[in-house]
Amino acid sequence: MIIKILGSGCRKCIALGENAKAAALAAGRKADIVKVTDMAAIAGYGVMSTPGLVIDEKVVSTGKVLSPEEIRQLL
Repeated sequence: MIIKILGSGCRKCIALGENAKAAALAAGRKADIVKVTDMAAIAGYGVMSTPGLVIDEKVVSTGKVLSPEEIRQLL
């Protein structure tokens, strides 16, 4: 599984990345966490509000920091 964090690397983006990592561990899933900071690539996903969360190339959240439990439910 590949989880992408879309954003500039701000505090919220970092928090979302940490929460995604915790969610994958809690779910017992192996996940590669990839940070995407290129604005053209982010726009290519149709994301206009960061941070964005992409799981296996599907955008599942934009503009907010989901909790580890919320992310685990999306996995």
